[in-house]
Amino acid sequence: MNVEYLTISDINRIIKNTIENNSELSSVYLKGEVSNIKYHSRGHLYFSLKDENSKINAVMFNYERYLNFNPKDGDSVIVHGRISVYEASGSYQIYVDSMEMDGLGNLYVLFEKLKKKLSEEGLFDKEHKRKIKRVPRKIGVITAPTGAAVRDIISTINKRFPMTEIYLFPTLVQGEDAAPNIVEMINLANTFDDIDTIILGRGGGSIEDLWAFNEEIVARAIYNSRIPIISGVGHEIDFTISDFVADLRAPTPTGAALMATPDHEEVRRYFISSKDRVNNAILNKLDSLNELLKKYKSNYILNNPMRLYEMKEQKLDTLYDRLNNIIKNRLDNYKHILDKYKSNYILNNPNVLYDSEKEKINNLKVNLFKNITNILEKNATSINTLKVKLDLLNPDNILDKGYSIVHKDGKIIKNINDLGINDDINIMVKNGNILANVKGVNEK
Repeated sequence: MNVEYLTISDINRIIKNTIENNSELSSVYLKGEVSNIKYHSRGHLYFSLKDENSKINAVMFNYERYLNFNPKDGDSVIVHGRISVYEASGSYQIYVDSMEMDGLGNLYVLFEKLKKKLSEEGLFDKEHKRKIKRVPRKIGVITAPTGAAVRDIISTINKRFPMTEIYLFPTLVQGEDAAPNIVEMINLANTFDDIDTIILGRGGGSIEDLWAFNEEIVARAIYNSRIPIISGVGHEIDFTISDFVADLRAPTPTGAALMATPDHEEVRRYFISSKDRVNNAILNKLDSLNELLKKYKSNYILNNPMRLYEMKEQKLDTLYDRLNNIIKNRLDNYKHILDKYKSNYILNNPNVLYDSEKEKINNLKVNLFKNITNILEKNATSINTLKVKLDLLNPDNILDKGYSIVHKDGKIIKNINDLGINDDINIMVKNGNILANVKGVNEK
């Protein structure tokens, strides 16, 4: 049987032609939120457009030629373009030829501003995150009292762990009054001492629909909550300020319920497994103790305790004999030392040591006397020499030879320039002083 097969490229080409031949898709306007934006180095722009339920890939070639702003993730925009298929991957996308900001894009600016502020204050820091209790007794659910979110949360908790009690705190999740209402419910839940976990959730929507969970008062209420909070707001691609502040972020309300509770089947299997492990551990311990008991029962010493006593007695005798030998050897050694001291000549004749020391002292006395005598004689010679020198320098000896000494004002006159006419002078001679007055001086 001959069958003509189509290639994948053929299929993608057929689908592309079909879409491009559709007049409704050749010129479309789309409104959505920008996400996963990428600026290519060649001047092209790749991104996704999403609303509360779906998203579509988009590409804009040479975007700088057509745009007067730089779009970023979270911007709400209105685009125009055509729908076609990218054959290489078989995915359809919109080829954008124009884009303009939608009013909701300003919300993303506010979102980023508040996110930066709270991050700098430390509200997102990991050290402030509280641990979610693994097996909760009671869970508080803060969400709209009607709608898919509350049904999904309750049904998931009841299915996974029906032993958990659920406290529902109904609140507005959209609109101007939603944020204060959410804060009120968080504070109310914190008045319950027996609630282990709080789930804060709502279904998907646009950034405008989810804005209550981006309000600062809601973020601070989550941060100040005594009870750990799981944030399950929107779809997996949605992020709110509440997600960053909460102790745990879930992709959806159902995901929050999954994170808050264990699966009772898993718990049951865990306890069965734990029971088996405990039983096996007990059996293994009993087997081990039984083997040890058998070993003790077959032990020679335990079955013959007197043998242990006999061995210890024999060992004690050995130690006793060794101790006696050590004491005897030590006493013999001391006796030998004592005998050596008793036979010592000096100890038996102490006068010999005295006489020897006395002779040494006498010799020292003789040597000392000789040294003193030599020193005295040497000093006497030095004194006589100094005396002769002093006699030669004594002014009285000069006066004996007929010389005189002239003083003026108590000073010896050595130069005629030290005298002036009518100066009073004192002339010292051998047997007295002469007072005189200078009448004149004659040089040489």
